[in-house]
Order: sequence, then C-alpha cells, then structure tokens
Amino acid sequence: MTLTPEQRAKVIDDVQQWIADGTWDMGTAVRHLRVTVAGLQQSQFARMCKVSLRTLIQIEGGDGNPTLKSMNAVLRPFGLQVGVVRRQRQVI
Repeated sequence: MTLTPEQRAKVIDDVQQWIADGTWDMGTAVRHLRVTVAGLQQSQFARMCKVSLRTLIQIEGGDGNPTLKSMNAVLRPFGLQVGVVRRQRQVI
C-alpha cells in the first residue's frame, strides 16, 4: 500500500496523539509506523535505523528496556522523538 505524503502525515499525527493520550504504547506505535508508513520488514527497518534486529523486536514487543538513543533512532525516520507529555488525570 502506497500512501501519499498527506496520508503519511495523517498516520504519523494520529500515532503521535494515540501515544500522548495513552491509547497506544510505544511498541505498538513503532510497529504501526514501520508497517504502514515505511512498509518495511523488521530486518530492513532495523538496518535503516542502525539498531539491532533484537532491539527492534524488543521495542515492538514492549520487552526489554530500550535506551533513549534506540527509541529515538526508530522514531527519527517519521520526524518524531521521545518527549515528555502531560498525563491525563483519571477521575475516580
């Protein structure tokens, strides 16, 4: 599936919002961006981002404890980086 630049931007914006509001975790977001926007297999994407395949698998699976450098490496192709966002308060 080939996306137009506008469609890619919309997907990236949506993912950014879903991470910020807690709908998605980082692993789900990275996997979605890799498949939907980049259209790459894990091994191809890992090489492109200069992270090990094992690191990418762990990030996407929500396992391990990735470094900030690794997280930024897999987000950089989409114009994103790890940051601080305000958490939504839960009303009890």
